[in-house]
Amino acid sequence: MDDKRLIRFLLTFCLGFIGSYIINHSEYKPEGYTSRTMEYFVLSIITFGIYGLVAAVCNLTFDPSKESNIGYKKD
Repeated sequence: MDDKRLIRFLLTFCLGFIGSYIINHSEYKPEGYTSRTMEYFVLSIITFGIYGLVAAVCNLTFDPSKESNIGYKKD
């Protein structure tokens, strides 16, 4: 597992949408992708935090060769 995946996981797991915002404005952003910061915020509220947990775990399995990754959209 690469260190950036673990850092993205920790940021989103511990800080939720604020962690997503930090990822988008740092070297931890996956090349060619943007984190869905507003979606983290809204969906985490609607699902009482469950979406934030799912998205955080998905940072560990992020694969740039996939067409779609939960929590990210292509630039």
